[in-house]
Amino acid sequence: MFDLGLDAHFVAMWFTFAVIAISMVFYATEWASIELVSLGVLVALLVMASLMPGAGLTPDRLLSGFANPALITILALLAVGQGLIQTEALGRLAEQLAEMWPKHPTRVVLLALVIAGLASAVVNNTPVVVVFMPVLASVISRRGLPASKFMMSLSYVTILGGMITVLGSSTNLLAAGVAQQYGIESVTFFSFAVPGLAMAFVGGLYVLFIAPRIVPDNAGESTGARNRNTQFLTEIRLTHGHPLIGDHTVAGMFPKLTTMTVRAVKRGRDTFLPPFDDLTLQSGDTLIIAATRDALTDALRNWRAFDDAGSISGSGEGESVVLCEALVPPGSRLVNNGVDQAGFMAQHDVLILGLERRSRMPRQQLSEIRLEAGDILLIAGQPKSLERMRGLQDLIVIEWSASEVKPHGMALRAQLLFLCTVALIASGVMPAVVASVLGAFAMVATGCLNIRQAARAIDRKIIMLVGSSIAMATAMDVSGGAQLIADSAIGILGTSSPRVLMGGMFLVVAVITNFLSNNATAVLFTPIAIAAANSMGIDPLPLIATVILGANASFASPIGYQTNLLVMGAGHYRFRDFIIVGSPLVIIVWIVFCIVAPWYYGV
Repeated sequence: MFDLGLDAHFVAMWFTFAVIAISMVFYATEWASIELVSLGVLVALLVMASLMPGAGLTPDRLLSGFANPALITILALLAVGQGLIQTEALGRLAEQLAEMWPKHPTRVVLLALVIAGLASAVVNNTPVVVVFMPVLASVISRRGLPASKFMMSLSYVTILGGMITVLGSSTNLLAAGVAQQYGIESVTFFSFAVPGLAMAFVGGLYVLFIAPRIVPDNAGESTGARNRNTQFLTEIRLTHGHPLIGDHTVAGMFPKLTTMTVRAVKRGRDTFLPPFDDLTLQSGDTLIIAATRDALTDALRNWRAFDDAGSISGSGEGESVVLCEALVPPGSRLVNNGVDQAGFMAQHDVLILGLERRSRMPRQQLSEIRLEAGDILLIAGQPKSLERMRGLQDLIVIEWSASEVKPHGMALRAQLLFLCTVALIASGVMPAVVASVLGAFAMVATGCLNIRQAARAIDRKIIMLVGSSIAMATAMDVSGGAQLIADSAIGILGTSSPRVLMGGMFLVVAVITNFLSNNATAVLFTPIAIAAANSMGIDPLPLIATVILGANASFASPIGYQTNLLVMGAGHYRFRDFIIVGSPLVIIVWIVFCIVAPWYYGV
């Protein structure tokens, strides 16, 4: 549209560089939200494309990121993972891990991370993160650990594990495929296993023991206005056949109630107070307990803790129980009255699980406690029962606090769907995007998730971040910016020794992969590495391995690799968190590569 006497591609290239630089400053400093910055990037590039049509950029190409298979795969996998969380499909595995080393909760998390890292060496790291993310989330929640301290480590250990074999990540396979197109068949299963293993080992030490200490604690960034650690007072009556009967104290605590605080045990006219010494629970006992909502949810889901729970479970296999919180307002007829469990159940078909009173935590049974204005009741019932309560003036149901508790039948269904999804992705029977969307659809169609729950799993930050990053990568590619960077880097390093060339190329690729995406970087640099090897008269395998391993060093930004995006929402991370924690890791693996790789390949 405008002819300024300059080549349109040249102007578009430098304009794109400026947009990328400015966006990275805004992402890192958080002067504006990720969504707003991403939208600003798109607007700037779209305006440039419309004013300079000769640059070859079109709105369709710039907006293609929102239909990118990688983005669709990430969103679908998040929905699949939400199905596992919603149905507690991995609850048993999480329980087994949570029961290990009760006094050392971080050991359990470290074990899970090590297993995930080892698995990612032979299985594509994306499904490994999908498998372990809900398990790790459950273990972290049970142990009261902040998710932000370990979710990033999950992504990093799988990326490191993916450096060991050609099956570790899609980047490895893609680069090997490009090399084959150039007639190079030397990239085999273990072609870069030794330097990859050294990088994974040293980097893993940083990820497991140092990264959790420096990653910011973003627990307060989670959605929801109330603290998940809020304690509710409840009571459990041990009727005939109750699973707690016979539980004997160990070190003053009941082994089956480690996630709850037993404040008193009432047996007839006797009251036992903690610490409990040589006490065995009997039929007829009443336990006064303080517990978090998550602990009460687990008790309701996994074992018949409350003798009235069977009356709200519903008759259908897919029927779910909804938990929510309700406020006792001033002027309510419930004020100064005791908690009448039986009457409340008979009138509203809803079970009162607990009472939260911020001022104090009494040791009385619920029936003996007089309600006060401002008390919060944790109630459970079928959706239709809670729907009828929304018109009550004596009790205000807090809408946002509702969550569903799926029965065990749904957990098995979710497990089978998840295993099928992972098997399809890992086997390559169909593209990952097709298998992921199919898995997400099956989760909703079979009742493991509803539309609202699936939509809640999708993070708009990820959508905008991926869409804008692909637009920037497209603009760099079309305008020639990416090729200019690659040619300049090789032009500077091409006259160096092979050892220096490997180290320099790794660093260049590692930096670019955090902005351009690892797959795009691998495709761009693999032919350049082959040409550089031919010009120097050396075997191209060391330089191809350099590109593969460097492209995997996508630790310093969430857009570097899709596993970073997968954990971004779960850990409530900011863009700059990846810069703070990931940049030292990039430097660490680069140093290890410079020491091990030239020695291993004999250059």
